[in-house]
Amino acid sequence: MTGTPAPFDRAAVRAHRARAARRGTDGDFLFDEVAARLVERLDDIRRPFTHVLDLGCRRGGLGARLAPRLAKPEGSLRVMQCDLAPEMARLARDANGFAAVAADEEALPFAPGTFDLIVSNLALHWTNDLPGTLVQVRRALAPDGLFLAALFGVGTLAELRTALMAAELDAEGGAGPRVSPFADVRDGGDLLTRAGFALPVADLDTIRVSFGSALHLMRDLRAMGETNAVAERRKGISRRRTLMDAAARYPAGIDGRVTATFEIVFLAGWAPGPDQPRALRPGTATTRLADHLEAHEHPAGDSTGLPRKP
Repeated sequence: MTGTPAPFDRAAVRAHRARAARRGTDGDFLFDEVAARLVERLDDIRRPFTHVLDLGCRRGGLGARLAPRLAKPEGSLRVMQCDLAPEMARLARDANGFAAVAADEEALPFAPGTFDLIVSNLALHWTNDLPGTLVQVRRALAPDGLFLAALFGVGTLAELRTALMAAELDAEGGAGPRVSPFADVRDGGDLLTRAGFALPVADLDTIRVSFGSALHLMRDLRAMGETNAVAERRKGISRRRTLMDAAARYPAGIDGRVTATFEIVFLAGWAPGPDQPRALRPGTATTRLADHLEAHEHPAGDSTGLPRKP
């Protein structure tokens, strides 16, 4: 990142999470839903996990969901919870009794090979160096350990982004960045591969949430701790006229309610291990593909019997 401006203001991210910690659980509904979907993805994995890191733990909801799924035999599970905001880490510790620490996702304080499962629920979209963070995550995993994460995808809050931009252009003669640039699912597998993960998988869910109005949506984003932390955002309090204009421009139904789109990118990858399946080196196969297909094999360069262009 040397010489490259940081896209996000990490101090603002920490402050927003600390404020959300003080505001209660009103903004937790989306995190709870995505946490449930993350845990469901563990149902198809037939192996035990005993040393777990919840990266970006917020109030500890994900850790609480993991405990009944993973604690076999009882008492074998060890969970470390970690959040950028100390206020969130304390809430997580008090909520479920697991250990918790305030730590930056961009500078993980854990020794290599500490965990056999690392999970992260809607926290990594605010990192300035996501590839570097993924490298640190992979190093913190033991061989054949699993990383499972959810991040906001590129289509998240598209309706709000459009309404705010139009309102700013009209009222202020220019538009500053108000909604974070998010991850693209097409890049997810490549990011995992670059970070050294094996068997990478990336897929996408879309969640649409109804709100009483666009102003209710903005209020709930504040309760989530997900307000604007883009480094180049316009500083200072937003003009009330601009926000009211954006709310008026936000598409609404006949009943006045609005819908917000949240795209969720799920990432899964394994730390390399000796027992994982892998492709054979060229020339080491013991059976021929032609035998399985019951087809006749032609030597390289022999076009006999192949269709020809007229």
